[in-house]
Amino acid sequence: MTTAPNTLARPVRHPLRTGVLLLATVTTGMTAGVYTDWSNTIMPGLGDVDDRTFVTAFQALDAAIMNPLFLGVEFTGSLLLIALALVLHLRSGRRATLVWLSVALAAYLVSVVITMGVNEPLNQQLRSITELDTDADYTAARAILDEARWAAWNTVRAFATLTAFASLAWTLVTHQRR
Repeated sequence: MTTAPNTLARPVRHPLRTGVLLLATVTTGMTAGVYTDWSNTIMPGLGDVDDRTFVTAFQALDAAIMNPLFLGVEFTGSLLLIALALVLHLRSGRRATLVWLSVALAAYLVSVVITMGVNEPLNQQLRSITELDTDADYTAARAILDEARWAAWNTVRAFATLTAFASLAWTLVTHQRR
């Protein structure tokens, strides 16, 4: 007696594609969490304090975020991993996966442009102020940061990274459906 060939063959798994996609999703989610936290808690909390406390706290937070985990793994790592995931999926023939990866990359690039074009230059201006002695110095330093502009653009980059994260999460779903 012969048996019929198995017509319900299991899909071919690509662990590298899956792993890179998973890492891109996790690192992007971490970055989105940082930006969202700044929008929802840190900036509103700092908005209620005096100029001296605001400038001192903001400078300390800015110095703390300038570390290899955030800058290398989250901020830069996300961008590189999303791009690599897209490249690895180019020959997969999965149009939906490519569309969502492209959306994720575009959204994440928006956050990078905002960071490099708005938030980081404002941070750098505040970072460059070292001689703060009087209340007037702290008031001037806070004005240099342009708190309202910084916060507004941070909210936009939070939304952009959340969009990238959601797109990557959905990409994981479409990636596993085949």
